[in-house]
Amino acid sequence: MSHRALSAPLRAIRGSRLQQTATRWASTKTPSPPKPIDDSTSALDYKLHKHGRRLPHLVTQHPRSPSAEEAVTNILYNTPPPSTEPFKRHRLNCLVQNEPGVLSRVSGILAGRGFNIDSLVVCQTEIRDLSRMCIILKGQDGVIEQARRQLEDLVPVWAVLDYTKTSCVERELLLAKVSILGPEFAEAQLSGPIPDTSFEHAVENQNAENPPSFVAQGEPQGDDKIQRELALARSFESAAQPTPAGALYPSRSGAGQDMSASEALIAKNLHLSAIKTLADQFGGRVVDVAENSCIVELTAKSSRVDSFLSLMRPFGVLEAARSGVMVLPRTPIPRYGEEDELAAEKEEIDVSLLPPG
Repeated sequence: MSHRALSAPLRAIRGSRLQQTATRWASTKTPSPPKPIDDSTSALDYKLHKHGRRLPHLVTQHPRSPSAEEAVTNILYNTPPPSTEPFKRHRLNCLVQNEPGVLSRVSGILAGRGFNIDSLVVCQTEIRDLSRMCIILKGQDGVIEQARRQLEDLVPVWAVLDYTKTSCVERELLLAKVSILGPEFAEAQLSGPIPDTSFEHAVENQNAENPPSFVAQGEPQGDDKIQRELALARSFESAAQPTPAGALYPSRSGAGQDMSASEALIAKNLHLSAIKTLADQFGGRVVDVAENSCIVELTAKSSRVDSFLSLMRPFGVLEAARSGVMVLPRTPIPRYGEEDELAAEKEEIDVSLLPPG
């Protein structure tokens, strides 16, 4: 037998032994994770180069058109019920950039949502580039909150604060021009120049035959002096008699009899004194007095301003101007013993209600 014939079986036996050894070594080797992929687009390359099975085309099925009854039922079912939240008075305080056009943008957003602004005050603060805008409007809480967030998204708006439920100091300035002639002449003042049959004409064309006894007209002589004394006596007698209903002075109770100059002056001062008294009760003051009217200044809450105007209407309000509401939050003051109350509340906490751990 030749050498080649013997080497072939030996190689076969050696190869089988090596294969068994490699198989045994592979079975005892610890498995390791695959090598990491450094390229993030490997998954995309794999999907592009590997041809998967072809998916069938999607068949689009159009739904049938509903009937009118089904459409109405669906609309009624999906329509949300109307909100039952009450309309409240809200106070918004906007901190905005001091630049032109901010007011128009803020008012445009509120007008687009259908809000009627009850009061709007804009003024510059102690900071040069910062302005404060106080807005008073009425609406539901959810709608107002949406408007507040939309206002806060504007570029020139720093922040929008809702002071509706905050303890604040609220003030409004009122300037009112009130007639001192009385309610019977206030309509004539509102319509324009006072006609000839007015208060001033009654004073100028007073009854010359019966002038007031206390008005001196030169040095009395002889019978003229006696007539004056008699007129003075009649005046005292008439003053002692009861005044007819609806007449302020006895001399005005007669039909067709005009008011004297003294009575007109007294009537004006009485009306002015009553207006001053009401203004003092509300913390206001009279800042200007003219011949037929006066101007009253009042700084108070909106509710007190409304009450003051309602009391001034019987006198005759000729003009009125309101500045709008200005608001600043109050600083809370700690009460005596408040810390002890908080400590007592903390001690009363039931431990069994706390979460585990």
